[in-house]
Amino acid sequence: MTAPARSRGPVDPRLWKYSRSARGYLIVTVALSTVVTLCIIVSASTIGRVLAGVITDPTARSVSAWTTELAVLAGAVVARVLVTGVQSRYAHRSASRVVAELEVEVLTTATRFEPRELDREREELAVIVTRAIGGLRAYLTGYLPALVSAVIVTPLVLVVIVTQDVTSAVIIAVTLPLIPIFMILIGLLTKGRAAATLATMTRLSAQLLDLLAGLPTLRALRREHGPAARIRALGDAHRRTTMRALKVAFLSSMVLELLATLCVALVAVGIGLRLVFGEMTLEAGIIALILAPEVYFPLRAVGTQFHAAEDGVEAADRAFRVLDRPTAQPMGRRTVDATGANIELVGLTVASREGEAPAGLSALCRPGTVTVLTGPNGSGKSTALQSVLGLTTPTSGAVLVGGVPVADLDLDRWWAQVAWLPQRPVLLPGTLYENVTLHGVTDAVALDAACRASGFDAVLRDHPNGWATRVGQGGVGLSLGELQRLALTRTFLAGAAVMVLDEPTAHLDPTTEQIVLRAIRDAADRGVTVVMVGHRRSVLHAADRVVEVRSSSSALTEVDHV
Repeated sequence: MTAPARSRGPVDPRLWKYSRSARGYLIVTVALSTVVTLCIIVSASTIGRVLAGVITDPTARSVSAWTTELAVLAGAVVARVLVTGVQSRYAHRSASRVVAELEVEVLTTATRFEPRELDREREELAVIVTRAIGGLRAYLTGYLPALVSAVIVTPLVLVVIVTQDVTSAVIIAVTLPLIPIFMILIGLLTKGRAAATLATMTRLSAQLLDLLAGLPTLRALRREHGPAARIRALGDAHRRTTMRALKVAFLSSMVLELLATLCVALVAVGIGLRLVFGEMTLEAGIIALILAPEVYFPLRAVGTQFHAAEDGVEAADRAFRVLDRPTAQPMGRRTVDATGANIELVGLTVASREGEAPAGLSALCRPGTVTVLTGPNGSGKSTALQSVLGLTTPTSGAVLVGGVPVADLDLDRWWAQVAWLPQRPVLLPGTLYENVTLHGVTDAVALDAACRASGFDAVLRDHPNGWATRVGQGGVGLSLGELQRLALTRTFLAGAAVMVLDEPTAHLDPTTEQIVLRAIRDAADRGVTVVMVGHRRSVLHAADRVVEVRSSSSALTEVDHV
């Protein structure tokens, strides 16, 4: 997948571009972090003042002498606890909204990919949307608040320390950069770990889905153990990759904790020595000592939370690569009545990995006729049908419907006039009736006629539950022939002015094939424009016009069927 380079900044600006909730979450997080910072400063100043007064002034060793300060301290502590709780609750809710928005954005963008492009990246997109991008929650609930705190809390608290004890501020300023330096070193060590984890997850998911889909066939052939061993090996690889990433995350957290502790200890030793020699006041020393850990804590949290959220960051980066990629051309606005309109392919050429397929395809598909595209595998027959539908943008040439280029058509209105049967028909988990009426409930007479035209009435007789028979994802529970007949039923039921069929008789026995071809012929006789892909001799004989499709520099021959 070619894509722009990954963002090097601590926060990817594409997050704000593609998620409205993320923008609002950032603003609220900044505001709440500012309130927390003020609570920290007020608490430290109040504690320093009270302790110093109690220790140095014997007359002030009573609660009544510090009523105001204790009330302020209690208010600051309560406010900090409440704000922290609100921030945590809001963070989890916002993270769920952001993840949902990105999932919808990725899915919406994927629907605009050209079919061949989508086929190449189907597994990775599935992993990103269903599992990987969910890891972004740790980034939003942990890393981002820690980063905002590091930007707000650290400098403000350091400024307060400067006003109390310049020496401690200098020590902190010198030692503070050590934490980001160690974070960078650890980041270099773990570079590529998250990408490797996501890659193994993608392979594991793809193999597992393939195994589940083909498990009935594999069990029938007693070959289920081979793929299962492969799944087990991929699972072990994913476990090892994940455990290595977790080990580095735990070790890096320990290193950052140890470093921050040593830095605070250094500040404490300096304050203690200067108090012994009378070089600073007790109040200033207490305030500086209380605030010193608060300076290091946000940076330490950034390092810890980053490693916890690294998988989600990598998944989000891949999601942004999908969103940043150019998709199909914007939909046109023109409309055309497909009834009685010619469909003309003029020098249609589409680039492919092996060259051009199809290359220079020209054909005229008239209403009331059956046009069959035939040719070798990989010559671009299915791509030509996708170009007719407007799903694929030609490299050169055009597809005209009633003289209007498909690129200029309002695709929603164009598709409403087309019945399309792809090579791999889509079936959803549910009943047969729910799948055949995906485009809306129809009357029983039309449904019975469509069943007879596709031969699906015989399938219904073989299933005791009839239309209530349930199927799984992709038609699990039906044979390939039964699935094909169900898809043909749905196609005939549409009653569209144009029928685009990609190998409609695939997986059908000769008897059912003749029933289907006769139904296609009847549709053409009613004035429907039929464009289909076929290889079998019986399909070619059923055509009014056969168009041979070639790839790259091969010649194209059009033969009128007599």
